[in-house]
This record gives sequence, structure tokens and C-alpha cells, in this order.
Amino acid sequence: MRQKNTNVRHLKNERLEVVKPDFRGNKTVAGQFVNGSELYTPELSNVLRWKLSRNPQRDEKKADNYVPRVVYGTDFISSTEDMVVWLGHSSFFIRVNGVTFLTDPVLYDLPLLPRRVGLPCNPEQLTGIDFLLLSHGHRDHLDSRSIHTLYQHNPTLKALAPLRAGDLLRSAEPHLPYQEAGWYQKFDMTPQGIEVYFLPASHWHRRGAFDMNKVLWGSFLIKSGDRQLYFAGDTGFNGHFEEIQELFGPMDVCLLPVGAYKPNFLMQKSHLNPHEAVRAYNVLRGGTFIPMHYGTFDLSDEPPGEPVRLLEQIAAAGMIRGLRIPAIGEQVLLQELA
Repeated sequence: MRQKNTNVRHLKNERLEVVKPDFRGNKTVAGQFVNGSELYTPELSNVLRWKLSRNPQRDEKKADNYVPRVVYGTDFISSTEDMVVWLGHSSFFIRVNGVTFLTDPVLYDLPLLPRRVGLPCNPEQLTGIDFLLLSHGHRDHLDSRSIHTLYQHNPTLKALAPLRAGDLLRSAEPHLPYQEAGWYQKFDMTPQGIEVYFLPASHWHRRGAFDMNKVLWGSFLIKSGDRQLYFAGDTGFNGHFEEIQELFGPMDVCLLPVGAYKPNFLMQKSHLNPHEAVRAYNVLRGGTFIPMHYGTFDLSDEPPGEPVRLLEQIAAAGMIRGLRIPAIGEQVLLQELA
């Protein structure tokens, strides 16, 4: 008789609805989450190769002084209009049907990784926030200090997070209510008229010495009526974009990462370059494309302004019909989007 492989399990939040037919839950192998069926961990040899190699764009990167423009002020906080406001890196202020979300809030410098550009306001001024959407546990997406500050100034704040992220959230702010979900699950903490789904991404997790892929990663869909806003989190290009489109249909707004893609041998499986992001946008049948994950932190080898320059070239060639590259703090009103 063939023995059952006890190292393989499929996990989900048993309390939440699974919206993809026949999806058993997120596969784990020996306690590590996988991308679909593939167990991915960045190889140490590739990391060492990157650190010990000369960046072929070193001089170009050094000469590139691009930083995103910032629109200072707090009007977007006091407004009642539905909108998307980029706060740098993968952090967005999103208001949909009067409900306000912050995605992957990183509001301060990180250890050994300073912000290259500031916020439109002080972190303490970010009030009236209903939900945090946390895509994964890397420190440039789940920042304990930022979560603590936001909870102190938003006492009714709740977090929507991946499976097994609870310990990270409790260490950041013990009193923050949260709910974990697996891929293709619908959160049930949101008010009537708003649906939030946790969806796949192609990435990985590591935060400490012994937690490789112990916390899930993913993306989010915010749905209100017939409007759909997709936040991709951190991801490489994979078949999940087609699966998401087949399940939910066209996305009205796509927030997609476009930076930290060089060197390719290290970054390809976990980040998108601008061409891949546009490909994902077209697979998703997107309306408006708003880029993220560039310009705020120095994470990789490409010059800081290269992602924007490439996107503008791609748009000029007619491959993106709805590109918007907002300044940090600029209000992109949902009612004005096609």
C-alpha cells in the first residue's frame, strides 16, 4: 500500500468562503508554502553572485537622480471621494464606497534601507483608516513600526492578511484585530457593499533565520458593485493572472509592481519588470494601470528612473491604454477613471 505523504498539506481559513471551484487550499511542503505546486526559495549562490558581481548599469544608476514627485498635504484624508493615492513603494491609500484601505504600509526608513522620498504627510496624520491589506511578510511590505503607529491613530483599524501572518501582526501591535486568508478566499470582516478577496502571487517569504516560506503571500481584489480594483502585491509573472481574470473578469484598476527586477537571474521569479507588468495588465484586461514598487527604496541594480521611462515608452507604442503615473500624494479619483 502506498503511504500518504504527510509532509504535504493544503491549508486555508476554514471559516472563509473559497471562491475557486475545487481549490483545496494552499499547498505546503514540510511546512513551507509553495507557488502553485512549486517550492521556491532564492538560492544563496545567486545572492552571492549578485553581491560579488559588478552592476553593468552601475555608472548609469549613480548618475540617475530620479525620485518620484510628492504632492504634500492631507486633503486626500479629509475628502469623502473614492480615490487611490500612492504613498510610495507598495503603499496606497484607497477609498472605495466610503471604506478606506492602506496597502502594505511602510511609512518610515527601514534598517539599512532609507526612503529615497518622503510621504505627503506625517504618518500620524493618516487617520480614518478602516483596513490594512498586507500582501506578505517581507519587511518592506509589513513594517511593525508603521502598523503600530497606524493602530494608535486608528483605534477601529483591522488587518486583512495571509495565512500564518498572525504572529507578525501580534508582535507589531498586540491589540490589532486581523483575519487571515488563503488564496481564492473572501474575507468576511468588510462591511456590506465591499468584497475583499485574497488571491495568488508568485513570491516567497523570509523574515528571520528559521521561517522560510512559513507565511503565505498574495494579492488582493477590492470589489464594490461592478468596480474591481486589483493590488498585485509582490509577484513574478506566472499563470495566476490568467486564473484571476478567468474567475473575476476585467479589472478596472490594476496596481502593479514595476521595479526591483535586476539582476534578472535573482529577481525574475519574485518581481515584475515593466514589460512583464504590462503583460500582466493586458492578461487582466485592465482599465487603469498604476505602477508601484519603484523609486522609494534602493533594492536592486536598475537605475531608479528606468521603470518609469520604460513604461512611458511602452505606452507610446500603444501597449497600455490607461497608464497613470501619479505623484506620491496625488489623488486619482475613481469616478474619473475610464
